[in-house]
Amino acid sequence: MTYQSPIAPGVSFYEATLGERPPYASLPGATTADVVIVGGGFTGLQAAYHLAASGKDVVLIEGARFGDGASGRNGGQLGTGQRAWVEESEADFGRDNAKAQFAVAERAKMHLLSFSATHNIDADFRPGQISAAHKPGYVKDYRDHVKIMTEEYGYEGLRFLDREQLAAALGSTRYHGGTHDAGTGHINPLKYVVGLARAASQAGARLHENTRARGIASAGGKVTVKTDAGDIVAGRALIACNAFIDGLEPVTSAHVMPIRSFIGATVPLGDDSPVIPGGESVDDSRFVVRYFRKSADGRLLFGGREAYTSDNPTDISSHIRRQIAELYPALKDIEITHAWGGSVGITLSRRPFVREVMKNVTSIGGFSGHGVMLSNYCGKLYADHVLGGSEDLEVMRNLKVGPFPGGDRFRKPLLFLALTWFSLRDRF
Repeated sequence: MTYQSPIAPGVSFYEATLGERPPYASLPGATTADVVIVGGGFTGLQAAYHLAASGKDVVLIEGARFGDGASGRNGGQLGTGQRAWVEESEADFGRDNAKAQFAVAERAKMHLLSFSATHNIDADFRPGQISAAHKPGYVKDYRDHVKIMTEEYGYEGLRFLDREQLAAALGSTRYHGGTHDAGTGHINPLKYVVGLARAASQAGARLHENTRARGIASAGGKVTVKTDAGDIVAGRALIACNAFIDGLEPVTSAHVMPIRSFIGATVPLGDDSPVIPGGESVDDSRFVVRYFRKSADGRLLFGGREAYTSDNPTDISSHIRRQIAELYPALKDIEITHAWGGSVGITLSRRPFVREVMKNVTSIGGFSGHGVMLSNYCGKLYADHVLGGSEDLEVMRNLKVGPFPGGDRFRKPLLFLALTWFSLRDRF
């Protein structure tokens, strides 16, 4: 029987086709460590690997199974740069800082690919990403972005696509122009999680699934993480829960909010399908972004629906199929074999949240849909910080990330109203 995540709806295509997924025993009892990590996604596992490989005694706990959160269920797109384009970063931080942010993101991309190669993780990497403008008024921005990236940032992987070129690249005439990025690509994220956990375990990290953190405190130079099996006492702690902070720590809870995102996988389209003939991943300009790509066996993996509550919908497939049909009318009756969702951690500024939230306790999360490479790299950067310092982590720590307004009572209703407004703007 295929495993069903207890914290996210639906069985993902990744889960159903993975094959072996090694289990890790729950925490057997109270223990001590140099570093305790809460969260078994990209960030936590990457940090565990580098700390253990450098001789630190590391304990990592995960409330469900590794990859049950966004790390193992996402769209798999790497992207280029930060979530915000460099133009926006320049406006907020100045050009020098924007270039530093871009350089960090490029190193994040290279780190994921090199780590996969070094540790023999076959995560089905395929090159290329297309970004598409869903409104004619956005096309100039895409054209200007290519020029800025090429001439001012020295990034040569990006080229502009006019409407006809984009239609040929997508197999759809519903977009108005966009870009093709040859310097990035997409992966099967759950395969990467499994390989990353294996590498961390082999490096000596003590990894425990199905072990939920019930509380965290810092006093007397020590950090204590409470679990049902007993306390973990360590010199430092990393909170890498992202959307699943669940009130564990109030500062993170005020800055990182979960929203639901959903994906459907169709039957294989066949070698003669006109849909994304180059095999790139795709994202578009909607605030409620649509993101899609083809799997290694030729299925269309399509994400687009979002929900701003923790409720699980009873029918994911029909909503995803309608969105597919808007772009690909010939697929209006396509069979969806797998449909799933999960929680994504977002911040008010859509920039990652990296902060010491109490003495010797660092929290990292809120990648806002751009976490495949950044969350993975931030785990390494945290390890670098513990082992002596990290300039790249300081770049991320200095991003402007404020709390959501409204406090505990009104934060979610205000978020719902704001995001609903922006989603309505996508249609007009």
